[in-house]
Amino acid sequence: MNSLAGVYAAALTPLKADYSPDLQAIPGLLDFLARRGCHGALILGTTGEGPSFSPDERVEIFRAALEIRKLQPDFHLLAGTGTPSLTETISLTRTAFDLGYEAAVVLPPYYFHNVSEDGLFAYFSELIRRAIPGDGQFFIYHIPSLTGVMLSIPWLRRLKQFFPRQFGGLKDSSHQADFARQLGESFGEQLTIFTGTDSLFEAALENRAAGCITAPANLISPELRRVWDAWQAGKGANLPQERVSAIRHILEKYPPFPPILKALLARQHGFPLWSVRPPLMGTGADQAEMARAELQAGGY
Repeated sequence: MNSLAGVYAAALTPLKADYSPDLQAIPGLLDFLARRGCHGALILGTTGEGPSFSPDERVEIFRAALEIRKLQPDFHLLAGTGTPSLTETISLTRTAFDLGYEAAVVLPPYYFHNVSEDGLFAYFSELIRRAIPGDGQFFIYHIPSLTGVMLSIPWLRRLKQFFPRQFGGLKDSSHQADFARQLGESFGEQLTIFTGTDSLFEAALENRAAGCITAPANLISPELRRVWDAWQAGKGANLPQERVSAIRHILEKYPPFPPILKALLARQHGFPLWSVRPPLMGTGADQAEMARAELQAGGY
């Protein structure tokens, strides 16, 4: 199994009231995640509001996250580096590896919809050749609901054949159980697959996934770790998975994830109530209390 396998949080990005990154708060959040069972974190994914930041801000955030290694040396760091600009994506990805990140997680170029598979192949080929070290690996962030790009099994096979070392796999947030099954049947462990859907975690593991990278892991990583540990021990993970699925379904009633998760971390774990950057808006106090009460009523 890939050395990066495990439970990851798609980490929130702490923001001050003026929407600037709270760089000093980042290591503390990551330490909280590590102590609650996360093997690592994706920095500046969707939940981290990655596309809302400039390249310079992203690099500042990447640097701040590295401080976690002083507290948790074995904590894995993945960098979200995808943008619609090939030039910016290459620069951010190269910087992430130069800083010592273990892998990059790259969105497809999401501004242009209905591009050809050859165009996508050219984009990622250039990225690999110009930004991924020979001993490095990257993962495609597959989230078609946001990017408008649905990847096919033949296309993934083609990229793996051309770049067998550097193309590590996917963060699959398609939320489609059938696609997870196809990935397992087509690639086995040739690709490292992380599900982005908590409610499909056990099913993804059954289909040879290597772990999960999810937004709710900011709040429920101990629950996800119970699914992971039960699976690794060869025990039934049905009960912990049912609990994870129930919590995910409650949180899905309060979209999008970044503001509600920040509100719940503040209420339940004493973190500051961090801002979200527009166009996202913070969760109102009434909504946050409703979510907290619903979780509490369910025993979560």
